[in-house]
Amino acid sequence: MPIKIPNNLPGRKTLEQEHVPLILEDRALRQDIRPLQIAILNLMPDKEVTETQLLRALGLSPLQIEITLLHAGTHQSRNTPQEHLTAFYRTHEDVKDKCFDALIVTGAPVGHLPYEEVGYWPELTRIFDWARTHVYSSLSICWGAMAGLYHYEGIDKRRLARKRSGIYRHRVVNKASPLVAGFDDFFDVPVSRHTEVSAGDIAGRAALEVLVEAPDSGVFIVEDKAARRVYILNHLEYDAETLQKEYQRDLAAGLNPQIPHNYFPANDPRQTPQITWRAHRTLLFTNWVNAVYQGTPYDLSSLVAQEAACAVA
Repeated sequence: MPIKIPNNLPGRKTLEQEHVPLILEDRALRQDIRPLQIAILNLMPDKEVTETQLLRALGLSPLQIEITLLHAGTHQSRNTPQEHLTAFYRTHEDVKDKCFDALIVTGAPVGHLPYEEVGYWPELTRIFDWARTHVYSSLSICWGAMAGLYHYEGIDKRRLARKRSGIYRHRVVNKASPLVAGFDDFFDVPVSRHTEVSAGDIAGRAALEVLVEAPDSGVFIVEDKAARRVYILNHLEYDAETLQKEYQRDLAAGLNPQIPHNYFPANDPRQTPQITWRAHRTLLFTNWVNAVYQGTPYDLSSLVAQEAACAVA
């Protein structure tokens, strides 16, 4: 089944060219079914790129999904046109009285900063607390995942000596979880971060379980099954050329970056990188959406107490 999007979303043409199943807003309004309500808190600078990546992953689910794009209201975006934010995005203040089947929190290019020094950290913590009662399940990515682990579990990130960037071979360590159903024992994952969360810190938390890891890049997928939270510390949503663009950006900025690990053919940045993680991206997001669908209540207002029931329209 398709994903519902606004008729004039800029990423629509790209998604249609790639044959991602879509349903336009005006047509979806005539259907007598309830789509899954998923909010995406997009903290990345180029929001159009990130929203297209996530819609591509979600759009291959067999379920109809209605998205609500959110941005940090306390942060002024310098890389996304204001007219795009005005047309397609809302803030937490706009939706705080609503309930959602799921929430996705993206990464953010602030990994070198302590959490409390990030300008929108107070707003993000309010969103994390709101999600406890107004969201059935959450999935957070890279810095968003580390921020969630810090807020909910008190686990701080550890700074790496150098940025970890490239394609790393990962292995499934808990095959029983529905989130990794259909996964190969080993598979490729794009990694791009300055920090990490150690397996040792997670091992001390009874609520958390590591599902996937890599010997040379660490923890990848962590699940809090009871709270229905999924933490993804790397970037299956990335396009084939995303790491290439990051590498070229860092070169231009004089940061002397290392060539991304196992990424360019023959380790030659002049070569065109190939995507080797598409199937597992689809599996992960489809498995997660299916888990949300099977567990979420039809009446989303039942997520909170009756006296604080949220709007779902």
